[in-house]
Amino acid sequence: MSGQAADAAPDLIAACWTSAGDVVPFRNGPLSPLDVGERIKAVAEAGYTGFGLTREDLVVARDSVGLDGIAAALREHGITIVQLERLTDWWATGERRREADRARSDLLEACAVLGVANIKVGADDEGAPIEYGPFCEAFDALATDAARFDVKVGFENTPFSYRIRTTEEAIALVTEVANPNAGVVLDIWHAYRGGTDYRVIAETLPLAYVVGVELDDGDATPVGTLLEDTFDHRRPCGEGVFDVAGFVQAVRDAGWTGPWGVEDMSITSRSLPVAEALARARDAVLATFAEADRRAGLQGPGQVSA
Repeated sequence: MSGQAADAAPDLIAACWTSAGDVVPFRNGPLSPLDVGERIKAVAEAGYTGFGLTREDLVVARDSVGLDGIAAALREHGITIVQLERLTDWWATGERRREADRARSDLLEACAVLGVANIKVGADDEGAPIEYGPFCEAFDALATDAARFDVKVGFENTPFSYRIRTTEEAIALVTEVANPNAGVVLDIWHAYRGGTDYRVIAETLPLAYVVGVELDDGDATPVGTLLEDTFDHRRPCGEGVFDVAGFVQAVRDAGWTGPWGVEDMSITSRSLPVAEALARARDAVLATFAEADRRAGLQGPGQVSA
């Protein structure tokens, strides 16, 4: 019921960059310097039940230990939720489309072996030109293709996107396309930077179209470009100006009871040992849930969060 506290501790996903170590794709990337097995072990030991991986790191691990080897490591350490990312240019033509199709194949072929929950997709800042109607048709086709592999497609808007910059625009995309195998990945950083009122989530996004949720915090204004800010200056929940507990309430009000992604990306977090960075981000998220539960208790049963 809206306004009530959660009954159990949340399942947490360490989003791909949270365990990747000292890597920034537009500076020294795209590959993590860390072994995938060590990352899985560190994520599990920090209490997360979910693990995120980029396509680039997936391919390196696949070509070294194999998909079965990755799956064995996940089972060994009790990781039950796997998220892959990130696919773009799925609407393009020519060489951009050929590269996107190679990435799509790499991601989709791993899904059955790894038990992937969803694949994050987006429309990054230098996307191939396309009108909105054909863009929607391509998104619909992508989601239908992914259904053959029993994995959902989650669209993540970014304020530096080629086409879909705000959470409102992402909600419009998935509800207009209305493919049952597609939805939105709600990221608080992108919602805040896009100027979204969190109440929009519960008011306009049907639960069926929520694929995932990601939490972090940040400053009132970006430092550097939006792309630099998203990789360099995110903060653990509760250490910035985002109302993260309010965001959690809004997503709960929409009916979400699934896992919560933790996306810890900053110069500070990359300077720490991965185990320490994971624990730091975990503790901050759990404190945020405690605050959201406190607010829900103050509101009383049946009251909707403001």
